[in-house]
Amino acid sequence: MREKIPMSAPDLDDSDIQAVLEVLRSGRLALGPKAIEFENLMAEYIGVKHAVAVSSGTAGLHILVKVLEISEGDEVLVPSFTFCASVNVILYERAKPVFVDIEPETYNLDPEDLERKITKRTKAIMAVDVFGHPVEWDEILRIAEKYNLKVIDDSCEALGAEYKGKKVGQFGDCACFAFYPNKQITTGEGGMIVTNNDNIARIARSLRNQGRGEMGAWLYHERLGYNYRMDELSAVLGVSQLRKIETFLEKREKVANMYTEKLRKCSWIRPPIVKPYVRMSWFVYVVTLEKGLDRDKVILEMEKRGIPARGYFSPIHLQPYIRKMLNTKEGMLPITEDISKRTLALPFHNNLTEDEIEEVVNTLKEIIENM
Repeated sequence: MREKIPMSAPDLDDSDIQAVLEVLRSGRLALGPKAIEFENLMAEYIGVKHAVAVSSGTAGLHILVKVLEISEGDEVLVPSFTFCASVNVILYERAKPVFVDIEPETYNLDPEDLERKITKRTKAIMAVDVFGHPVEWDEILRIAEKYNLKVIDDSCEALGAEYKGKKVGQFGDCACFAFYPNKQITTGEGGMIVTNNDNIARIARSLRNQGRGEMGAWLYHERLGYNYRMDELSAVLGVSQLRKIETFLEKREKVANMYTEKLRKCSWIRPPIVKPYVRMSWFVYVVTLEKGLDRDKVILEMEKRGIPARGYFSPIHLQPYIRKMLNTKEGMLPITEDISKRTLALPFHNNLTEDEIEEVVNTLKEIIENM
């Protein structure tokens, strides 16, 4: 059945279209001024010294693993309850991801389990601000300092989120945002590294551009690099979108609050928990079904009625390729494995109407009450 309500949708208007058309007409489609403008705006917005535009969030995270010299024999602590890119970039450099369980409220890294899993080979923490809710940064940074660990913030889902008054992207050694069309802002494809570390920024700029140095000749390559640059069309769309970020975040919060209010009296579902000292950035709206309900059947029945829903996330440590590579098994991460079977992402985007939310919630109620 054709979807009556889209699962997600970018928030684009004539100003975005006009900005892209102006770049197209200019003929300057790569290595131009718009990427620099986007970087400057992002650094200012986050409150950091440097922003480095890249072709995707995955590319940005890969660069950061390289910059921090994480390599074969090193271990990186990372959640399994995340998108696969958080783990893949560690594997690209032949390092070993060590999976950490999540805490049962926000589904972010559990600091206690994190500390338990540190060994002499642990070099870094890949902290993920899941669904736009910041991790417990005070605890993560305390542990990192205690054990002399590097910290990468995978903030790809959390643009605009804040922890105790500070924007996500200011924590750890470096961070990365992503701009896929379901994110808070979009560039189509694209990402942004942010850091206060001059050396990280300098090497990241080189790595994204085939290893060229900042002052070197065009065909002079200082190191092995990649084509991870952001093109000018993506960058100018990012500029246009970022200028509206606070409006977008307010719209997303409004949609989330309407969902939460309409689900408040449903005993068989738990809306997202937001800690009082954070600003949630609302990447998706994910609820948790009570134990015993068949989440996959709920998804199927909703789709039959033209309303999409998704399971979020499927544990990375139980993915076929990870099982084969790392010999991971069920039972390793009890909270992750339990929660992943019960989470349900509902349709969510800036311009979802109250009538549409009402239809989603009523459909969900009807299905579950008849199971």
